[in-house]
Amino acid sequence: MSEKVLILGLSKSGISAAEYALTKGYDVFITESKAPKEEFKQKIEELKQKGVKIECGYHSDEFISGSSFAVTSPGIPPKSEIFQRLNEKNIKIISEIEFAYLNTKIPFIVITGTNGKTTTTALVSHILSKKFSAPVCGNIGVPPTSLISEDHDFLVCEVSSYQAQMTEKFKAKIACWTNFTPDHIDWHGGLENYFKAKAKLFLPPQEPEFAILNANDSKLRKFSKECNNVVFFDDAKDCGIIDGFICYKGEKVISLKDCPLVGHHNYQNIMCGIIIAKLLGMSSSDIKEQIMSFRAPEHRLEKVREMGGITFYNDSKATNPEASIVAIDSFNNTDVALILGGRDKNTDLTEMCHSINKHIKTVLLIGEATERFEENLKKNGFSNIIKEHSMEEAIDRAISLKPDVVLLSPACASFDMFKSYEHRGEVFKEYVLSK
Repeated sequence: MSEKVLILGLSKSGISAAEYALTKGYDVFITESKAPKEEFKQKIEELKQKGVKIECGYHSDEFISGSSFAVTSPGIPPKSEIFQRLNEKNIKIISEIEFAYLNTKIPFIVITGTNGKTTTTALVSHILSKKFSAPVCGNIGVPPTSLISEDHDFLVCEVSSYQAQMTEKFKAKIACWTNFTPDHIDWHGGLENYFKAKAKLFLPPQEPEFAILNANDSKLRKFSKECNNVVFFDDAKDCGIIDGFICYKGEKVISLKDCPLVGHHNYQNIMCGIIIAKLLGMSSSDIKEQIMSFRAPEHRLEKVREMGGITFYNDSKATNPEASIVAIDSFNNTDVALILGGRDKNTDLTEMCHSINKHIKTVLLIGEATERFEENLKKNGFSNIIKEHSMEEAIDRAISLKPDVVLLSPACASFDMFKSYEHRGEVFKEYVLSK
C-alpha cells in the first residue's frame, strides 16, 4: 500500500506538490476549505483522472486519517482548525518548499525579508543566469516542486515568513534577509513570532553556508551575532556605496548611474545580488553586465518610458502608505508629480505625508480616498494638490506640469476603479506609452 500524503489547499503550490508526490508514488489527497477557484477547475479534473482524491468546502476525517505527513499552502495560518486536527493526530505539517528540499540535491539560494524580496529574487536569478541555471521559485509564484525534477545549478527561492515557519530541515546554501519591519502580526501571533519564523532559516540546524544581512537594520545587525559566515550589505567593508559606486570588498562593481533600478532600497537589492554572485565565483564585469540588463518586476517602481524630459514610473503594487514611502523616498532634489489614491485602507497617513513634504512637488489625487488623503496632506502642511476623476486625466495634468518624474504610487487598493493593482498599472503604462 502506498504512503499517504495530505495536501492542504488548492493553490499553485498545493497543486504542484500533489503532481510531484504522484511521481514519487504517494497516495495523494488534497483538502480545501473553500470552493475551488475557476482557474484551477481543469487542473482538478486532470488530477482526479490521475488518481488524486480531492475535497472542497470542508476537511473530512477520511482525508486526514492515516496521512504520513501534510504539505501546507502558505496561506493557511497555524491557528486554523485543520492544523489543530493534524496536530492532535501527530501528523507532521511541512511547507511546500520543505517538501521540495527533501526531494532534491539542487542547492537553494533563499531571499527573505519584509520588503524587497521579489525584486531581489528576480535580480539574483538574472545575474546568475550568465553562468548558471538558477530559476526563481517560492513565494514569487513558481512552486519549487515544479522545478526539482529538472536540471538546475541553483534554485533562487523567495521565502515568506509563512513558508519559513513550516520548515525544520530546509537548509539554504546562501540565505539573504533584506530587512525586518512589522508585518503579518496577526497571522504569527505577535512581532517576535514573526521574527523567529524568518530567523529559523539562519540558525542551527538550518543555518546556511553564508548569511547575508542588512547592516543598517538594527534588529538584523544584533541578530548577526547569532549567525555564522555573515556578509553585510549596505556596509562599506563588505558591500556598500563608496564614491558613487557599489563596491564589494573595496572593489568597484557598478556605478549608481549605471544601475537600472532607482532608490536606495533598490541599491540594497543590487548589493544582495552582487554578494551572492561573488560568493558563487562570478566576475565583476559579468555581474555589472547582468545588472545593467535587468528590468524591475512589473508594477514595482517600474520605469515605463522617458518622454519630453519626463520619466514615468509605475509603482502600482504600492497598495499601502509604507510601500509608497519607499518609492517616494527614492527621489531627491527632483521635481516629482505623484499620482496617489484608490480604495482607502484607512491606514495612518502621517509618515507618508512627511515623505511627500520632503520629496514631492505636486500630488494628483484620484479615487475613493481623495477626500481623506487631501485632508491629511493639508493637515501635515502639503497644499500643492490637484484632484482628477480618472487615471488618464491625472496623467495628462501631470504632463502639463512638465515635472522631471511622473510617479504612480497609489498607497491604496485598486478596486474602486480597477480589477487589481496589475490592471491599474497596465492602464497607466498603456496610456503613457500611447502619448
